[in-house]
Amino acid sequence: MAHGVDVRTDLRALLDATEAAPPVDAVEVLANELARMVGANDVSFLIADFTGDTLIRFLSASNGNPSIIGDDDADNLATVVLSGSQYEQALRSQDVCVEHSRESTRLYAPVTLRGDAIGVLELSLGARPSDDVISFVASAAHALAYVLIANRQHTDLFERGQRNAPFSLAAEIQSRLLPAAFTCEAVEFTVAGWLVPAANVGGDTFDYSDEKEVLHLSISDAKGHTVNAAQLATLAVSSLRNSRRSQAGVLEQAKAANAAIVDHAADEDFVSALLLRVELATGNVAAVNAGHPNPYIVQDGVVTEVALEPDLPFGMMRGTGYREQNVQLRSGDRLVLVTDGMLERNASSLDISSALTDAKAMHPRELVQVFARAVIEATDGNLEDDATILCLDWHGKRANDGGRIASAGASQRRAPADPDLRLD
Repeated sequence: MAHGVDVRTDLRALLDATEAAPPVDAVEVLANELARMVGANDVSFLIADFTGDTLIRFLSASNGNPSIIGDDDADNLATVVLSGSQYEQALRSQDVCVEHSRESTRLYAPVTLRGDAIGVLELSLGARPSDDVISFVASAAHALAYVLIANRQHTDLFERGQRNAPFSLAAEIQSRLLPAAFTCEAVEFTVAGWLVPAANVGGDTFDYSDEKEVLHLSISDAKGHTVNAAQLATLAVSSLRNSRRSQAGVLEQAKAANAAIVDHAADEDFVSALLLRVELATGNVAAVNAGHPNPYIVQDGVVTEVALEPDLPFGMMRGTGYREQNVQLRSGDRLVLVTDGMLERNASSLDISSALTDAKAMHPRELVQVFARAVIEATDGNLEDDATILCLDWHGKRANDGGRIASAGASQRRAPADPDLRLD
């Protein structure tokens, strides 16, 4: 079938076979069916690990016999460094990359959902594929993203595949407080976040939620380290989500979070936070700064700090009054939120303003990961505090600007990012 693929019919058959399989077998079944449909010699799925720098070969199939690579096959577990590879190019471009050799053709297809890079589907074909086959592989990789998202709620298999090192209890708690997807692409905006934990995990978190008319963003930093900080962060994030899901504005969210920490945490505990509510129709931002570092805005290529007046962190005093402040975004603006782990202690050599200027062509997904690598380099890998970044690109309210495709996960309006760019 390699030269006569019917994308719609075969994709339906591919999904039907996958849906009939148990959750733990879903990826295996998809790989087996895909290999059969396009006549592939072998097919692999490589899942992005939690560092963002490498892929882990989660599944490898040869001649129609797929197998999940796990503890029983540890010698075959392959970790692939993204930098400079075809895998990186596939994720960066959000297109299928084609590599020809004398014996075969290898395809690298991004497994991405709304800009969130989950991994790469890799196939080897004995003959050069037609455009229809390449298009079908691209659709199958996109379908695989949905398959993974749908099935990972039933099993730990896929999350375990992303871990190339054990998590501490604090890290496990912290990971549960982060959004399920670190990137979201939409018509009006792109948002992406990343967290680099310290050796003794602090209490950093970030969150977002796209509603019908608004986008909620938050970033927070709980006092302390390890499990105590993770528990304090749990109080704050749970309160913010509870208020947000009751359609509360940023002022009500802040007051409720403050009350929750005063009522349930120790007297000396507190959480700094920045809460934003973006109106999707206008780009107007309602903000509350609860003792947190101010955000940065990149406007017409110029980086400035957004001057928000700080109020007390959550938990400092019962009945604290919080102020709602406003920021107006214009089409093309970039808003960047960070925790103090990006600014203070042994990460202070990282120049945020210069780095944002250098990274202005990057997609938010790339920017947050580059900043993560930069803070690791600045601290020689020994962070004294968690370092977290949340990036919002505001595209404006419009049906179609002729240059962006929200589902693609790549920012077609921007120049390609320089893969050798370093933030020193």
